[in-house]
Amino acid sequence: MTTVKISLNSIDKVKSFVNDLTKFDSDFDLVSGRYVIDAKSIMGIFSLDLSKPIDLNIHEEKNVDAVLKVLEAYIIK
Repeated sequence: MTTVKISLNSIDKVKSFVNDLTKFDSDFDLVSGRYVIDAKSIMGIFSLDLSKPIDLNIHEEKNVDAVLKVLEAYIIK
């Protein structure tokens, strides 16, 4: 599992983020405080505090680099 910090600070960013994730068969979780939600769920994402960075857990072993490349617009460096 790989964990990165991401920022989803606009509605358009959330929509494009979910569309990018649905290209992969892997599981993705967003962790904010004590809440863990499915990162492919738009409704779940909007239940989080999006004003702060969120941890994204990527449950992928083989194609982590491909996933990170697609998600680099959201990753906080």
